Amino acid sequence: MPQHAVIVGNSDGIGLALTLRLLDEGWSVTGISRSPNPDPNPKTHEQYRHHVVDVTAPEYATILRGAVSDGVDVCVYAAGIGELLDLTDLADQTRAFEVNLTGAARTAEVVLPAMVKAGRGHLIGLSSLADVLISPESPSYAASKAGLSSYFRGLAAAVKLPGVQVTTVRLGFVNTKMAKGSWLPMMLSTEKAVDILMHCLRVRPKVISRPRRMAALVRVLRALQR
Repeated sequence: MPQHAVIVGNSDGIGLALTLRLLDEGWSVTGISRSPNPDPNPKTHEQYRHHVVDVTAPEYATILRGAVSDGVDVCVYAAGIGELLDLTDLADQTRAFEVNLTGAARTAEVVLPAMVKAGRGHLIGLSSLADVLISPESPSYAASKAGLSSYFRGLAAAVKLPGVQVTTVRLGFVNTKMAKGSWLPMMLSTEKAVDILMHCLRVRPKVISRPRRMAALVRVLRALQR
């Protein structure tokens, strides 16, 4: 029986690219996103199932619970949004917390107890190197990713079962529609981001930060912000 992955937030970007890579490598994949998948469309693959639901919707937890009810080897929370700040309307900033942080927490609430009960599984949260910064351009993005990183790293420290792991993946800029702003150094390709995730599946670290030079740079920037 193939390994089963649940990818939350896979209608485009890293989530879609990871879905296609896993299917190519023989995995069974269940995708969850708020919109249908564009081309290339994994729905034509016999090992793929898809659910259309927003992670902020009341029915999300029920759909996710059904997706993992028969067992899950890996769950990747790849849903995320980030809008530039408009001080005349903060609704987009509030929604970033709902998707980036609360959605990740709701996912862990369903998935991690199931993994602990089964004694196996790997929960991965896609965070950002921005989680250590104070951002005037998109404060909710940096703050919500800081919350995700802190929560998932805490869960990883709490898990004591050798077969269960929680990983926080902290990425710099990736060439997707999420890449916004006037300064986008050391941009990763989507395929390189997927390579990093596949590496995580093999070695199961508690946290990984890439690119390394960008991780070092944001630590310097954070020190300058104090």
